This record gives sequence, C-alpha cells and structure tokens, in this order.
Amino acid sequence: MKNIAWIGTGHMGLPMARNLLKAGHSLHVYNRTAEKAEPLRVEGAVICRTATEAAAEADLIFLMLTKGETVREVLSGEEGVLAKLRPKALVVNMSTIGPEEAKEFARITGEAGGIYVDAPVSGSVGPAVQAQLVILAGGDSEAVEACRPYFDKLGKATIHFGDVGAGSSAKLAINLLLGVVAQGVGETLLFAETAGLDRELVLRMISESAVSTKLFEGKKEMFVKEEYPSAFMISLVAKDLGLVADEAHSYGIRLPLAEAAKETYAAADQSGKGALDMAAVWLQLKEHKGEN
Repeated sequence: MKNIAWIGTGHMGLPMARNLLKAGHSLHVYNRTAEKAEPLRVEGAVICRTATEAAAEADLIFLMLTKGETVREVLSGEEGVLAKLRPKALVVNMSTIGPEEAKEFARITGEAGGIYVDAPVSGSVGPAVQAQLVILAGGDSEAVEACRPYFDKLGKATIHFGDVGAGSSAKLAINLLLGVVAQGVGETLLFAETAGLDRELVLRMISESAVSTKLFEGKKEMFVKEEYPSAFMISLVAKDLGLVADEAHSYGIRLPLAEAAKETYAAADQSGKGALDMAAVWLQLKEHKGEN
C-alpha cells in the first residue's frame, strides 16, 4: 500500500480524502487553511504544516485545488510538493485547470523526478461524498493504471483520454455542457413564469419530458424552494467557462452558447452570487430580464 499525501480539503477535497481513509489508506494531509483539514485528524489522517511535509514520504500525492495558480504555488513554492519529492512519486492533479497548465505542471514535476497524472473529476459534492465521481484521466498509461485502485475508491468510473492535458480538456468540455444546461433551465423558467405558468408545474413538465437530466433532477428542489446551497459554486463555473473561452480562442473556433453562458455566470459572480450553487444563475437572469 502506497504512502499517500492529500493536498486540498475544500468542498470536494474533504469528502474525497475521507473516502480514501474509509478504504483503509493512511493519509498525510495539507490544506492552506489548516482548520479545514481538522475533521480528517479525528478520522486518522496526519495533518501537516506544509505541502513539502505532507509529500516528502509519499509515493502518491493527490491535489484537489481551485485553480491553476494555486496548483502552481502548492507544487513549486518554497514549501511546495516538489521541494522534497521522492523519485518516481506520482503527482495526481484532480483540480480543474487548463490543458496547457497541466502540461506545464507535468514538465516541472518530471524535472523534480516525479510523474504527473492529469485527473480532474466530473461530479459535485454529492457524488464526491458517495464516491460516485467520474475521473477524467490524462497521462502515461502505466501511471494511470497505477492510480486506478485509488480512483476506484473515489469514483464509479475512470476514463483515460490520452496524454497529460487530455483529462483537463475533457473536464472543460463536460463543464461547458453543465453551464449551458443550467442556464437553459433558468431561461426556460424565466420564459414560462413570464408567460404566467406555475413554476412547479413547469418543473414537473421538464421532469416528465425527454429533456430531463440528472443535473436538472439534482437541482429541481433548489428551484422550488429558491434556496441554493452550493454543490458547484457559480464562481467556479465562471472560472471554468473562462478557461473554455481561452481554449476555444486558441483553437480558432467560436462557441456561441459557451460565450453567452460565460457572460451570465461571470455577471452572477460579480454581483455577489459566486458562493451560491450554479442553479442560482436563474436569479441573475430574473434580475436582468428586461435588459437587451
């Protein structure tokens, strides 16, 4: 059994690390805000003062952080993961970042003697708690296979898309669809209510129709109660759609729905809704329904 380090115990990282503990693995854990890692101490994890300390004896190091610049700092900072990395250690980045960032992190990890695996996940807090995530992997086949027993404790499936960066591209692709679908539901509700239709009947109609989705069913009660406890924060959707826009520009393609969704989520984030669940994009649409 490998020595494991876990870096990042936010909304997603905490339940994911907990699932490895439940499976019998010992973890050395680091989080920049130390108190967020404390719940794992009573469950048997060793809480470390720095990322270097957490990773120093680890064969397998998981990162679950919010954005690329945070990953860069945790990897290559003065007290970062790479400072005392063991030879051939696997650095598994499950954060959502751009594919070019993933390739850069693979390069600096390799220079430090490690092996980088690109492994963001599809799924929000509920699937993370239930170990029902889908791991979207990029990297060397042998390295991905070495990680698979641990991925199996975190999710229901692992899809290996290719080299480093491919996992991040896949994550941006699925989050593009999530953002567009959630905005589509919001626009549908805005249109229907403005036409005088009862919201709960409209929600029932969507549930009974061919366009119902797991995403919609998971968010339906939020629309009924108009309460938006965060499973996937608006601020993170806005960040991810910004990454999609950057990639689309580099590819020379135009994505009209993605562009519109990016603007809506960014506006919702800037207007103070960033910590709400992505379903609250409907609030942004309602507040600005009279604007062209």
